[in-house]
Amino acid sequence: MRSGTSLGRVRGLGSAREGAHHWWYQRLTAGSNFLLMLWLIVSIARQPAYDYTTMRMWMENAWVAIPMALLILSVFWHFRMGLQIVIEDYQHDESRIVFMVLLNFFVVATGGAALFSILKIALGAAA
Repeated sequence: MRSGTSLGRVRGLGSAREGAHHWWYQRLTAGSNFLLMLWLIVSIARQPAYDYTTMRMWMENAWVAIPMALLILSVFWHFRMGLQIVIEDYQHDESRIVFMVLLNFFVVATGGAALFSILKIALGAAA
């Protein structure tokens, strides 16, 4: 049996069968965000000092840079999926495509800048 009306099927307004997939990834990224943020808070709280030199030396460690990069990836992926739902729910005309493209560019640009910053510190570039 088919779901939806004949007109809805012709216009492509039926289910894309992506809801469960998207829901599952949002829950996975939310869980990883929670665990990685918890790690970040505990890790920063255990630092002997919070001056620039101490924090930079802490960030140069691979055991810190890798979870930080994973945190950035998880947060930005979760952010993108959440705003995608908002755009899909509230934009019903052609502007939806423009907003989705702008969202993708924003997430890639800001996430890329964050990852670049982490890699620059982790690989020991001069300040």
